[in-house]
Amino acid sequence: MPNILCAGIATLDQIFRLDAMPSRAEKYRATDLAVTGGGTAANAAVAMARLGARVGLFATLGDDPIGHQIREGLSREGVDTDGLRLLPGHRSPLSAILVDGAGERMIISHADPALPRDTDWLPSTLPAGIDGVLGDTRWQEGSAHLFRLARAAGKPAVLDGDRAPTVVPGLVDLATHVAFSLQGLRDLTGEGDARRALRAFGPRPGTWIAVTNGDEGVFWWRDGEIAHRPAFRVPVVDTLGAGDTWHGAFTVRLAEGADEAEAIRFASAAAALKCTRFGGRDGAPGRTEVETFLAHAE
Repeated sequence: MPNILCAGIATLDQIFRLDAMPSRAEKYRATDLAVTGGGTAANAAVAMARLGARVGLFATLGDDPIGHQIREGLSREGVDTDGLRLLPGHRSPLSAILVDGAGERMIISHADPALPRDTDWLPSTLPAGIDGVLGDTRWQEGSAHLFRLARAAGKPAVLDGDRAPTVVPGLVDLATHVAFSLQGLRDLTGEGDARRALRAFGPRPGTWIAVTNGDEGVFWWRDGEIAHRPAFRVPVVDTLGAGDTWHGAFTVRLAEGADEAEAIRFASAAAALKCTRFGGRDGAPGRTEVETFLAHAE
């Protein structure tokens, strides 16, 4: 069972299911509703815990009812929340999310711009027994801090590049592994095609680079060429949290000693299974479910 630390954002998600995305400014009635935890790093942490890892999350929240609800939800999932700080006078992140009949999502989020972004309260060395770390682009300072510690300790440091990491220069090079979303890589390269975007960004010495693109699968640099693993085909209900689940599962397998190709396969299965159920991160699968799925997959 690997031990993993995460740094990034934790939110409360209000997820509304609709037959189709709204097209006019009028009233709509949702067919389903889920209120659950969200956030890039927090979702990955929950996914990892469900896959059997011991996980701790560093994040900053407001000391408000939403912040306490976020912390309680993470604790129920087995995530160590000692690294959450709830600060009086601040508001915790909140998202309203629409999911349509095809499983695609639209996210409207708010994060208190006055929430502190400092890192001086984080550990100065990687705690003993930690096998890997994950960071997101919402709190790039925290991600960079953990990546430096992991690099110094020779452990995997995974960046979820769902957005362009522009706040901390060199964040990509601090990570050992970066998997961009196509949106994140498009923002950096201007290319809307996964292969062209990856070529435009190029390989990076010392950092493994990939891009995930939903049902197109995963593209990554391998020995100077672009490799590709197609996505697993499943009936899609809700794509919310699929990328976070992918990054969490990928980090788990790296921390267990798997190579990148095996970690991609495992992560792709976990993300596919998440897409088959409504409710954002509530749909993240357990370890046995992923392994059973892979045993019957091509």
